[in-house]
Amino acid sequence: MEYRVKDISLADEGKRRIDWAEAHMPVLVALRQKYSKTRPLAGIKVAGCLHVTKETGVLVRTLKAAGAEISWCGCNPLSTQDDVAASLAKHEGIGIFASRGVSTKEYYDDIHNAMKLNPHVAIDDGADMTVEMHKAMEQGAMKGQLYGGTEETTTGVVRLRAMQKGGKLLFPVIAVNDAETKHDFDNVYGTGQSALDGIIRATNVLISGKNVVVAGYGHVGKGIARRASGLGANIIVTEVDPIAALKAKLDGYSVATMNQAAGIGDVFITTTGCKDVIMEDDIAKMKDGAILANAGHFNVEISIPALEKQSSGTKEVNQHTMQYDLKSGSRVYLIGEGRLVNLAAAEGHPSEVMDMSFANQFLAVLKLAASKGTMKPLVYDIDRAQDQEIALAKLQAMGVEIDKLTPEQKAYLEGFSEGT
Repeated sequence: MEYRVKDISLADEGKRRIDWAEAHMPVLVALRQKYSKTRPLAGIKVAGCLHVTKETGVLVRTLKAAGAEISWCGCNPLSTQDDVAASLAKHEGIGIFASRGVSTKEYYDDIHNAMKLNPHVAIDDGADMTVEMHKAMEQGAMKGQLYGGTEETTTGVVRLRAMQKGGKLLFPVIAVNDAETKHDFDNVYGTGQSALDGIIRATNVLISGKNVVVAGYGHVGKGIARRASGLGANIIVTEVDPIAALKAKLDGYSVATMNQAAGIGDVFITTTGCKDVIMEDDIAKMKDGAILANAGHFNVEISIPALEKQSSGTKEVNQHTMQYDLKSGSRVYLIGEGRLVNLAAAEGHPSEVMDMSFANQFLAVLKLAASKGTMKPLVYDIDRAQDQEIALAKLQAMGVEIDKLTPEQKAYLEGFSEGT
């Protein structure tokens, strides 16, 4: 079994952290207990390209228990937890190629090493592995049959739908991100909490009383705005979508252009999935001490070239924070190289929300494995019934009961009635 991790001696520490996450992921554990008996993934090869966190470790254990042969790599240069990677290599016996702080070349080398398994199913986050697999398929370098893939995050789904629209998608992909039990919880509550956690860990600034500028008001932006507001911040939302902007306004937040917000913001958090959200003119207007953080998948939302152009020098404040001395005399602080702040400077999403996200991932893998390659090369949504099943399982794990429709109520809702 080949692997590339930073320090294999961290394996026992990583195992303890995976065990901790597992204790808070009852839905995924219940699925493991169910499918470890029938082992529906026996003979199925699974390659994963996901943030290597303790929660991911629980997913890997579940896939393995269901019979899968697994290879894995990280999906962001700063999101791998090295102790978890070591544990997956030593204690779970998988081929893992991931370490924190890799170069761009090392990052893609890790993806290509994970692909050498010639998987039946690919699990992706951000679509980098999916794109590399397409390149390999076009070059005739992929061996075996790829039944399909799954995609964990909004950025990846956007890329995949563009590939489908352009007629370039070569295999089916299930958009796990678009499940309600994923984006309405992972993106909102998970990123909302973990992004603020990353900023606080990196700076220890008081959020209360600060002007926090949230760029983008999708699921991630909503979650961050809500958490920052709960900590006492004044929220300013920037948007390009008039409907999203209107929602932010009616939710009680100020709405402005980035150009307007640049001079009054204390903390800037980008969440759009697009590039060049904060540019040179914006940076030039920022007040002394402004903090820049990104919660989108790629490090393109805060323009690093623009920041460097505006700066006369830099200084590392701590492991996660870089000070940029602007030519205007002000200082701004960039967290985690502009990469995902919740993973670059903290531990990522809480286990409780990843429980549902990874339950969706696991069930999507089962569906693709069962298809044996018969699904068309399209982007597929999660079935509504699966969403309902996972939500109900989560409620039951929390000790919450809900009402059920009576046969008469079902008939009323499904039929035509005069309303009397």
